[in-house]
Amino acid sequence: MKYHLSKHKPYCYKLTDFFFYTDKIRVLLLIGVLSCMSLASYAQDPTPDTSKMLAPINDISRNGGEFLTIQQCIDYALVHQPVLNQTLLNQSITRETNAIALSSWLPQINATGSGVHYIQQSNYSSATTAGGTSTGTSTTGTTTRTSAANSFIPELSVSQAIFSPSLLFAAKSAPLLVTQSKQVTDSTKIYLVSAVSKSFYNVLLTLEQINVLKEDTARLGKNLRDAYHQYKGGIVDETDYEEAAISLNNSKASLKQANENVVPQYAVLKRLMGYSPEKQFNVNFDTLQMAQSINMDTTQQLAYEKRIEYQQLRTQKDIQNEQIKYYRTSFLPTVSAFYNYDLAYENNRMSDLFSNSYPSQLLGVSISIPIFTGLSRVHSLRRAKLQEEVLNWSEVDLKSQIYSEYTSGLAAYKSNLYNLRLLQQNVNLAKRTYFVVSLQYKQGIVAYLNVITAESNLISSEISYLNALFNTLSSKIDLQKAMGNITY
Repeated sequence: MKYHLSKHKPYCYKLTDFFFYTDKIRVLLLIGVLSCMSLASYAQDPTPDTSKMLAPINDISRNGGEFLTIQQCIDYALVHQPVLNQTLLNQSITRETNAIALSSWLPQINATGSGVHYIQQSNYSSATTAGGTSTGTSTTGTTTRTSAANSFIPELSVSQAIFSPSLLFAAKSAPLLVTQSKQVTDSTKIYLVSAVSKSFYNVLLTLEQINVLKEDTARLGKNLRDAYHQYKGGIVDETDYEEAAISLNNSKASLKQANENVVPQYAVLKRLMGYSPEKQFNVNFDTLQMAQSINMDTTQQLAYEKRIEYQQLRTQKDIQNEQIKYYRTSFLPTVSAFYNYDLAYENNRMSDLFSNSYPSQLLGVSISIPIFTGLSRVHSLRRAKLQEEVLNWSEVDLKSQIYSEYTSGLAAYKSNLYNLRLLQQNVNLAKRTYFVVSLQYKQGIVAYLNVITAESNLISSEISYLNALFNTLSSKIDLQKAMGNITY
């Protein structure tokens, strides 16, 4: 202790040493006088206004509005997110498209009508016998028109498809197309759950960093005041006070940066949720529940069929298989039945056109057989088989990708969880160390450099712990996504 004081104020060592060898009463009196002088110096030279240094910065975590938990944020996103609603509309569009394609199986009824007025009609002549004589028979010619000058023919036609390869393909692929559109929606939901959770944790991490930095700023402000008082009392030199001011300014700068960073992080979370930018909300979380939700069973085996990407690929292969079947059966004939009803009106005079009608009906079957199509069916079949092989190789690559994501996610989760536990111990040790060093500094046992080091270790360990917590939660989400275990 004497070395510490003599290092900063050499004359103090000589003075105290002198009175140490004199009468003890005189020592006590001198100490009392020095104390009064220190109090007088405090009154004449007031402590700097550190309250201005500690003025609260705008805290975005208190931005008004309701409080939402992570599950409430996810539920909100599953209802209001624009991209997800687009996929839901695409499901409806797919169903309507299938209905259009399958509508050809139903009877097709059409009504037509045509009105005709002949400006010039074609005539033909016929010979008739007029009488006979002793020398021969005489004939005369007559002219006949082929049709009336005016006609109007309404027609009702009904056709019914009996068999068609294209309609058969549409009927078999319709449920697969609906499944495919639903899987796109499921994939979007899985992405939203993952993205909203990570964004929520990112906002929460920054808010927790703000709280840590607030505590750090308050500690450094107190250290600044203590250093100032000790400097004015002649116990320490000016460098301790200046180092305390530097540490406080650095902490304030970090606090300001964290407060600014949380604004765009809230904006990202709002966009993922489909939340109105003008409205405000706060994140609400249960620390105990969050700590319990960190752990997960890492002994589960990877099942490829649980991944939505694998399910989508299987659906694509099923659709491609139906395409191959269609090209194989496209040589089959198209069979349909038809019925026509005509009601013809004919007359040479326009005013009497509808005075007489001549109805007619017919019923038949139509068969169309593709005999030669320029080998397009053969080439289409070959192309479909090649596309199926592409999908087979895509499945091989997808399995490898899923396994890589699973192993990476599992390794990241285990390492982050282990790191989190160690950093939690570091926080407890750093708090204890800072408490002891602060007491030692106040008693004059250690230099202020030790306080700075302990404070730096404390804030570093707390921030590192928060980052490790965020990384652990994020890696858990990545692992659940890789294993196909994300629910919605």
